[in-house]
Amino acid sequence: MHNKPIADHPLRFQLANELHARPFPQLKAPCRAAYLAIKQPSNAAKRDRSADRAHLIALLDLFGAAHPAPDANHYSGAVGNSYLKWEMHSEFVSYTLFADGVAEIPFDGSAFLQFPKKWLAEAPGVVLSSVLIRMETADFNKVSTQEIDQKISPWFVQESMAAALVVGGEAVVASDFRIDPLGNVRFAIIANLGITPRRLGRIAQRLLEIETYKSASMLAFPMSRQVEGTLSRLEEELENVFQHMSSDEAADSDTLENLLRLSAEIENTASSTAFRFGAAQAYSKIVSQRIKVLREERFEGWQLLSEFMMRRYDPAMRTCISTQERLRDLSTRAERAANLLRTRVDVYTARQNNQVLARMDDRAELQMRLQETVEGLSVVAISYYAVSLLGYFLTPLAVPFGVEKYYIIATITLPVVLLVWWMAKRMRKRLK
Repeated sequence: MHNKPIADHPLRFQLANELHARPFPQLKAPCRAAYLAIKQPSNAAKRDRSADRAHLIALLDLFGAAHPAPDANHYSGAVGNSYLKWEMHSEFVSYTLFADGVAEIPFDGSAFLQFPKKWLAEAPGVVLSSVLIRMETADFNKVSTQEIDQKISPWFVQESMAAALVVGGEAVVASDFRIDPLGNVRFAIIANLGITPRRLGRIAQRLLEIETYKSASMLAFPMSRQVEGTLSRLEEELENVFQHMSSDEAADSDTLENLLRLSAEIENTASSTAFRFGAAQAYSKIVSQRIKVLREERFEGWQLLSEFMMRRYDPAMRTCISTQERLRDLSTRAERAANLLRTRVDVYTARQNNQVLARMDDRAELQMRLQETVEGLSVVAISYYAVSLLGYFLTPLAVPFGVEKYYIIATITLPVVLLVWWMAKRMRKRLK
């Protein structure tokens, strides 16, 4: 409780505690660790997290251990003769068993015996990463680096072995990053006598994270190779579209339909791979960061962990990044082509509309001329009937004066025509 007259944000304490929820293990060599990362086949959005928690509870029940909170994303506690650390990540869950002492035969797999076979068979997913760590101590003041090298180098394949002094020379770490016949990736840690348990725990945890996130990021590599074939085909079809765009404009509507189909396929490919490629980039950054904080130094001429990743791992990640950028570029080109083609179709349509309007104007002008001709004939016809009527009306009046009918008609014809023409012109003007 505090005396500040203001309420806390509902998530304040939860978010603050999250930063301290997963402390590094405290280890005292000699000891060993068995690590298992289990991933459900589906992606993170469709993952059944309740199944992962139920699988953890099943393991705890086998040893009579206490259960975690219902919504917990991490757990640590004693399990039999070992210490269990469980964590739920975005795509997978990890189980780490730490046990005192080391086996007489290095990496004999006995550390995994705490995971019951039946329980492993019922796991809601598949193995993403399986790791064994062997941790020993040596007095670096009395034991030479050559002696340490002679001890650990037979444990690994020489061709791909990487080894380095880490954290200021406090320990030697080594691995070949290969999966052994038992299905495990092996790490060896030879720590200087007197290393603190927290520092040894941090080294072990970072090695586990390097291997796990390396494996998780590599899931994008097969997808990248698969997508490359699709991209090559789409690029060829898009190139054909650009060639058609420079030909007959009358086919633009058909070309636009084809381009829209290509754009839909490109966007479908991009959306189906976006999560995996994005996760791969995030995981690869974690791998690089974890290697960086180890502060590697050269050990007996062996390649560093960072050099191993640079030669073997980084090219795969660059391939994934290149494929993603290639996909984005293809999407941009398709969108640009679609916009250009739409503009051409609009211009072509507008041109056709202008031609139609021009023809309509011609017809209107022709109709106007025809109407004017009809109006001229109408003036003649109306004038004829008007003159006839006036002739019939004026002839009886002119007989007493001896004026013939044809004189009367001849006299009134011109004024009647002019009057009718003026009245027609005035009426047309009013209508306009």
